[in-house]
Amino acid sequence: MDRLLNTIRPYAWGSTTALPELMGTASDGTPQAELWMGAHPAAPSRLLRASGPEPLDALIRARPAAELGEAALRRFGPRLPFLLKLLAVETPLSLQVHPDLARAAVGHRIENSQGVPLDAPHRNYRDDNHKPEMIVALGGFEGLCGFRQPAHCADLLEALRLPELAPHVGALREEPEEPALRAVFSAFLAAPRVLVDAVAASVAREAEGAERHRSVWEVYDGIARARPGDPGLLAALMLQHVRLAPGEGIFLGAGVPHAYLRGLGVEIMASSDNVLRCGLTSKHVDAEELLRVVRFTASPVRVLRPAAHGAETEEVYPAPVDDFRLSRIRPSGGSCAVLEATAPQILVCTRGWIRLSGPHGSLSLAPGESAYAPAGEQITLRGEGEAFRATVGAGHAPGTGRATDVHMKPWN
Repeated sequence: MDRLLNTIRPYAWGSTTALPELMGTASDGTPQAELWMGAHPAAPSRLLRASGPEPLDALIRARPAAELGEAALRRFGPRLPFLLKLLAVETPLSLQVHPDLARAAVGHRIENSQGVPLDAPHRNYRDDNHKPEMIVALGGFEGLCGFRQPAHCADLLEALRLPELAPHVGALREEPEEPALRAVFSAFLAAPRVLVDAVAASVAREAEGAERHRSVWEVYDGIARARPGDPGLLAALMLQHVRLAPGEGIFLGAGVPHAYLRGLGVEIMASSDNVLRCGLTSKHVDAEELLRVVRFTASPVRVLRPAAHGAETEEVYPAPVDDFRLSRIRPSGGSCAVLEATAPQILVCTRGWIRLSGPHGSLSLAPGESAYAPAGEQITLRGEGEAFRATVGAGHAPGTGRATDVHMKPWN
């Protein structure tokens, strides 16, 4: 078991204060968007050892069976299959989707054959892996996730009172779900600047003057102000707005369009950097490839809540993948959790203090601090506070937590 030294990614959409406040450090005024914990080659964590910091990805390459365990090594190869993050969102992230395994493999192979460098800004597929992910709110957290029902999309667009949107309203009311969503979403991604500006002005008018549903319009007005002229605004109007309370989460599978808007959370994902963007960003946009990947179905948002598993203090969030397993641990009053895993695990403290004890020593974690333990190492956790534990899932079991389907109404 080793304490980790992690990298903070300074993306422009990040908060200047959220991570410093969590970690008890001074803000330097620059965005601090993501704290990465894992072995992703773009920013691997380093183990703090007496001999000096040791990159986790290098350790796993040198001792794959010992670090990963035989089952994880057979399933995923010599790599840590998950990446854990603390995410601090101040302004909207890009509107994006992630590919499934089959499309990731094809896209990666095609771009390799074309000689596109792995670090090229216009590269879509930097690896051959999928990128399912889960976000759990630490405070209030907002995002866009999945398509609204076509009739609800039509209601929202009709309220803007723009004749240019009338054909799209008609398609959403009259055509079957999949072709209607596909046609309107595709048209919106190619919308001219004059239409984007007209929609932004109508949204601003509703956000300022509407008595009903003002909070909904304020969300989209904030998006329009953050990314003026971006056609992603029109696409965002088709997506469900989600607010998460602390401890609630959502799982995002392949092909689900989404964008995070604001808030602080714990994010876990398969270790991949495959992101297809279509708006609300200054990064590379490839709408044509994204449209090949998007799943044009309107499904309810599943808000996840954890449930007790094993130790009384450990609660597991359900996920339909085995790349990762995320749980929350809240010890208090002398309670403890005994954490055993046949795969490696990373623990991060998010509140109070946590004490970890293992066969080779112990260490304490304050908020924002994390530790890594290899496969097979039993850890006892005590403290007063909260920690999140990331490890590898067992098969494709959905986990023991609870999921509530939230059927979004025309105004939510």
